[in-house]
Amino acid sequence: MSRIGKKIIELPSGVTLSVGSDNVVAVKGPKGELKQAVDRDITITVTENIVELKRPTDQIRHRAMHGLYRALINNLVQGVTNGYKKELELVGVGFKAANQGNILDLALGYSHNIIFEIPKELKITTSQEKGDNPRIVLEGIDKQLLGQVAAKIRGLRKPEPYKGKGIKYKGEYIRRKAGKAAGK
Repeated sequence: MSRIGKKIIELPSGVTLSVGSDNVVAVKGPKGELKQAVDRDITITVTENIVELKRPTDQIRHRAMHGLYRALINNLVQGVTNGYKKELELVGVGFKAANQGNILDLALGYSHNIIFEIPKELKITTSQEKGDNPRIVLEGIDKQLLGQVAAKIRGLRKPEPYKGKGIKYKGEYIRRKAGKAAGK
């Protein structure tokens, strides 16, 4: 049996979960509302504040879906209660980040600035303290959307292995390589 799939999901106070037609799960909480379509073979039972997912057989496909949808529904519950946050750092001389509303303006060493539009579901803040790298902080309730947008921003200038310049996640370890002087 799937170890993740058989775990129950406890709903915190103030969070409601409803299963609609076509197995669409809707979760409402203090921070907002999220929806997720679930495979028709997976059955979802809600009793008081406990959510349980069951699968019909032990086929590989059913076992995979069991754990996947349990994790996705748990992410929805966590999102509407606490929300999610990702921080990115710009490492490099002259790298800058500024935002006006949901428009992100990045100076990444190219001949022009990059203008990046953030979806309205996410909140963005940028900061630049003296002696510290510029930071971009993304916050939202949808974990998938947040991760996708953060990955797209990081993809504009990935960290390179020689000097470590680029956009990286806060706390990310960049594996460094020795330059050509080390080959002699």
